[in-house]
Amino acid sequence: MSTYRQRRILSNPARFVVAAYLSVIGTGTILLWLPVAAEHAGSAPFLTALFTAVSATCITGLTVVDTGSYWSPFGHVVILGLVQVGGLGIVTLGTFAAVFVRGRLGMRDRMAAQRDARALSLGDVRQLLAKIVRFFLLLELVVVVLLVARFRIAYYDQWDEALWQGIFHGVAGANSSGFSLYPDSVVRFVGDIGIIGPLCLGIFVGGLGYPVLFELKNKWRRPRSWSVHTRMTLWASMAMLFGVFFIFLIFEWRNPATMGPLSVHDKIIGGLAGSVFPRTAGFNSVDIGYLTDETVLTYLFVMFIGGGSAGTAGGIKLTTFLVLGYVMLAEMRGERDVTVAHRRIPMEVQRQAITIALGGVGCVAAGTIALTLLTEQTLQHVVFEAMSAFGTVGQSAGVTNDLNGPGQVVLMILMFIGRVGTITVITSLAMNHRHRRYRLAEERPIVG
Repeated sequence: MSTYRQRRILSNPARFVVAAYLSVIGTGTILLWLPVAAEHAGSAPFLTALFTAVSATCITGLTVVDTGSYWSPFGHVVILGLVQVGGLGIVTLGTFAAVFVRGRLGMRDRMAAQRDARALSLGDVRQLLAKIVRFFLLLELVVVVLLVARFRIAYYDQWDEALWQGIFHGVAGANSSGFSLYPDSVVRFVGDIGIIGPLCLGIFVGGLGYPVLFELKNKWRRPRSWSVHTRMTLWASMAMLFGVFFIFLIFEWRNPATMGPLSVHDKIIGGLAGSVFPRTAGFNSVDIGYLTDETVLTYLFVMFIGGGSAGTAGGIKLTTFLVLGYVMLAEMRGERDVTVAHRRIPMEVQRQAITIALGGVGCVAAGTIALTLLTEQTLQHVVFEAMSAFGTVGQSAGVTNDLNGPGQVVLMILMFIGRVGTITVITSLAMNHRHRRYRLAEERPIVG
C-alpha cells in the first residue's frame, strides 16, 4: 500500500469502512439481480436482491424469500461469498479500528498495546491481518468438516449434497450469519448435537473477537496475566451462555409450540442452541414466533448486547455494556475512578461506551417507530425485528417476509448501521481528538 493511500485511510477511516461495505453490497446486488441467480425464470426484484445482499454482507441472515428454493446454485454461491467477505471484512476492519484506537495512546500504553496486538501501524498490521484470516479460515474448516461428516452419515447418501450443505452452513455459522438452505432454518435438527454443536462452536468462538482468541492462545495457562478486555469478554460470554441457557429451558420446557413435545435430550440440545443463536446468529432451532414473552424479552436483551469486539458478533458489544455497568457501580460507591480488575478505565473509553450504547438505543427506537407506522404487526414482533436487524442477529418472528418496500428499507438501514456503524463510530471517536487550550466554567445540572 502506498504512503498516499495510507494517509488517505488514516485521515478518514470511517469513510473508508463505509465505502468498502457499500461497494461489496453493490456488487452483490448486481450479481443477485442477474437472471441466473434466481431459481425461477427471470430476474429477482431489485429490492429482494438488495435486501439479500445487505443481509449477507452484514452477516445477519434476515431474508424476505426462502434462500434454499428461491435462489439458484449460482445465487447460493453469491450469498456465501458475500457472507465470507462480510465476516472477514468485519474482523479485519475491526483490527484497523483497534490499531487506530491504540495509536492515540501514550508511549507506555503503546508498549503495552504492542505486546497484545503486535501491530501499531498499517505496515505492521498486515502480518496481524494474515494471522487473523488464517485463524478464522481454520475455524470455518473445522466447522465445515464436522457438518459434512454428520450430514453424510445421518442425512445424505451422496457426498456432493452433504459437502455442499456442510460448506454452506459451516461458513454461515462460523461467520455468525443465519442463512440456511432449509425453509425452517435448523429446526429439523433441534436435537442433533452433530449439527447444532458445530454451529454453536463456530458462532461462539467467532463472536469472541481476535484480541481475546489470540491472548488465550498465548496466555491460556496464565489467567492472571490476561488483559481487562479478555477477562471482561470471556467471563461475560460464559455468564451469558449459561444464563440464557437456563432461562430458555425454564420458560420453554413446557411450551407446547416449541420445546414441550421434545425429549429431555433434545431439550438440552435445543437449550444450547437457544442460548447461542440469539447472541449474533440468525439460525433458530425452534419457531421464534411461538416463544414465550419471557424468552422474547431475554432475547431482546441478548441481541442488543451481542458479543466480543473485533469479531463476527453484532450488538453494542459485551465490553461496552460492562464498562457502563462499572461506571454505574463506581457512581453508586462514590468512587472517582472506574476500575476493573485493578485497572482504571480511561474517561475516553467511558464516553465511547455511552455514545455507542445510546446510539444503539436511538437506532432501535427509530426503527421500531418506523416499522410500527409501516406495518400492522404487534409491537412485540416489530421490536424483535428491529433489534434483530440492528444486532445483526438475523432471527425473525415472521415479520420480515410480510414487510413492504419501505419496511425492508428500514431493516436494511438498521442492519448496515448495526454492523458497520460500530466500527465507524469507534474509529471516528478515536481519530477525532480536539485539544482546547482553555476550560469553561463548571456548572452542575440536576440529573435524575
